[in-house]
Parts: sequence; C-alpha cells; structure tokens
Amino acid sequence: MITDAEAVVRAAYHAAEGSVLDVQGFVDMFAEDGVFNNIVARESYRGEHLGDLVVSMGQLAPDVHRELHRFHVMGNIVAVELTIEGTVAGPFQTPAGVLYPTGAELSIPTADFWYIEDGKIKEFNCYVGVSVMLAQLGVQPDFAGAVAAAADAVS
Repeated sequence: MITDAEAVVRAAYHAAEGSVLDVQGFVDMFAEDGVFNNIVARESYRGEHLGDLVVSMGQLAPDVHRELHRFHVMGNIVAVELTIEGTVAGPFQTPAGVLYPTGAELSIPTADFWYIEDGKIKEFNCYVGVSVMLAQLGVQPDFAGAVAAAADAVS
C-alpha cells in the first residue's frame, strides 16, 4: 500500500526523470520553506533554487533515471535506497574547470531521506555516492597530493 508521503516522493522522482524533467513541478512539491540538502557537497537549496540540481543532473545526463530499490516509510518520513543512472552527454562543472561529455555510464548508489508535511516536501536530504560518481566520470583521487599537503602541514 502506497501512503500519501510515499506518493509525494514518487511524484518528485518522476518529475526529475530525464524523460520528464519537470523542474517547476519538482519545485512546486516543496513547502514554501522547504529545503533540498545535498549532504555530500554540503549545499542547501531553497526557494527558486530547489530545482538547481535537477537541472544540473539533466544537463549532465539527459537520460537520467533513478532506479528505486527500496522505500522505507515511517509516517511522514520516507527513506529511499536508489541508484542514479544515466549517460554523461553534457558538461560537468568542477572546481578545476569543465569536464566535457565522455559518454560514460553512470550508476551512482544513493540514499535519500524525505520529510513530508501537509502533502508537501519540508526537507529532502540526498546522500550521493560521490566517490563512485567521480570515478565513473574519470576523476581519480590524488593521494600523493594529499600526503604532500599533510606532510607540509605537520612541518
């Protein structure tokens, strides 16, 4: 049985699908004071910016799809285990510059926590497997640089 809270969450995922990409529809599902927290990046979006990541993901992978594995509904709290999938067909802005499209396939493990009040999204906390995503984009960790920086900090 799908609860009202789960139905809201499923509708939000649907609006963010590459085949739909209804950014305004996604934003309209949030309460007036609702917030979308990208936990790993330590970024929060409110108001007119609630759809920013939906747009960015749609640009990076126009065929973006969220494979929803498990829903855990606890009253008005919905926890979802999912995989964000798509093909890298657009640019990805990084602190060092733009990564251009590679055609790489993305399959990013993710956990989302949604807090629903009065049929609206009050808070959405997204935990993306960023290390997996970066590896799939061809970005590898720089352990040598980290070791050198740590050594400099100690001396």
